Amino acid sequence: MIKNGMAVLTLMLVATLAHADDYLSPTDERVRLSLGVMHVSTNTSMRLDSSQGLPGTPVDAEDTFGLDKSDFEPKFQAMVRVGERHRLRFDYFTLDRTGQTTLTSPVVFRDVVLQTGDPVDTTVNLRSLGISYEYSFLHREKFEVAATIGINDTDISARSRVSTQTRHVDQREDAAGPFPTIGLDATYVLSKRFYFDARAQYFKLAVDQLDGSLTFYELAALYRLRPNIAFALGYNSVKADLTSLQTKNAGFFDFDTKGPEFFVRIAF
Repeated sequence: MIKNGMAVLTLMLVATLAHADDYLSPTDERVRLSLGVMHVSTNTSMRLDSSQGLPGTPVDAEDTFGLDKSDFEPKFQAMVRVGERHRLRFDYFTLDRTGQTTLTSPVVFRDVVLQTGDPVDTTVNLRSLGISYEYSFLHREKFEVAATIGINDTDISARSRVSTQTRHVDQREDAAGPFPTIGLDATYVLSKRFYFDARAQYFKLAVDQLDGSLTFYELAALYRLRPNIAFALGYNSVKADLTSLQTKNAGFFDFDTKGPEFFVRIAF
């Protein structure tokens, strides 16, 4: 009885080890979940004209308002493959920054004028949730390229506050909307343990005196520790530009953040 039990356990162990060596190609994975962190460096410039037509003050938000130039942010991605060539991808990106500074010169910020010597608390936040459909027009065991079309629900908000015994200012600005994007997504497999992922998404808008663009880039090298677990090092870039000539909302907002990333991917 004991011998039979040992034989069964041995067979189970051998089967487990054999399965552990059975590495499915990344181009055939049905489900992916990626969780990690990004170390991003950010540059933000803006100008918010008053609703009465007074030109706003062009500012570098990091220098003028003391916003953090670098930060750690979470990373989240998920992918579901439906059939051989059809996929759905879900992405979430967030960047929340705060700054405290004393102004050295006046700043026209929409309908308020921040004065020299004002102690200003500022927050600038960006959130983007993307859902993309991807069609693999090239699909091989070691190489895959997909065309993508998606919707990115993006929200950009800025807020400046002054609170002293003599002055109380609280000015907020928000720009949000679902934006369609197009792009490419590629995978190249070097071996059963190493492969590369790259993708790019782009959006361009020019309507009703609004001109804007939104761009995502990502490149990652992945090492598969186990058939279903991989560690990745990569580089990520997000750029958003918006210029408005509308009478009550004129101005511009340019945002550029990029940096290295590390994440763990679970795939089946």
